Formats: sequence, C-alpha cells, structure tokens
Amino acid sequence: MLNSSDILRGYTDTIILAQLAKADNYGYVISRNVQEITHGELQLKEATLYTTFRRLENAGLVESYWGNENSGARRRYYHLTEAGRRLYEENREDWRRYRAIISELFGMEDAER
Repeated sequence: MLNSSDILRGYTDTIILAQLAKADNYGYVISRNVQEITHGELQLKEATLYTTFRRLENAGLVESYWGNENSGARRRYYHLTEAGRRLYEENREDWRRYRAIISELFGMEDAER
C-alpha cells in the first residue's frame, strides 16, 4: 500500500506552486485546499509546508508578504513569481509525460502521450 507521505515527497513544491498559480494565499488555506481537493487522501503537515515555503522563497520561486491585520490575525501570504510560474508549467508538462509512461508500465489503457 502506498503511503501518502511517500507520494507527496517528490511533488510538494509543485502542489504548492499549483495552489499559488490560482491566487496568493497563506499556509492554512493551501493545506486545507489540498485536503479538500484530495478528499482527505493527502495532507500537507505544517512543518513540511513552511519548510517548503522557505525553500521556494530562497529559490526566488515565491515571494511572501504580510496580509492586512485589520481583518483578524496577521498572516503571511505567498505569491508566485514569474520564475515560479515557469517552473510550475514545466513540472506540469513533466507530470503529463511521466503519468503516461507509468500508466504504460502498469498496463493501464488510459496511457496517452
């Protein structure tokens, strides 16, 4: 049986980039969105999430800023940079290609390139 942590390990950066490609956001909402989209099958742990944010920011793929504290707690939002958007698009294409290859290896009929 596959462990969701094993599945996430190689795709955490791209999962976060995908969420930020939709809109700027902060960690809790991104984590909740991943859980909702995957019907609870995948979860981003807080430590993993913020370690990934720091790594992405240090690489120039995301930028952070403080949100408006007048609307409640002060939150750090993350924004996808142009370099982050390019990497996200490259990773999407890579995923399409590898998904097709793995589907072929597994003998699945929906393999398409």
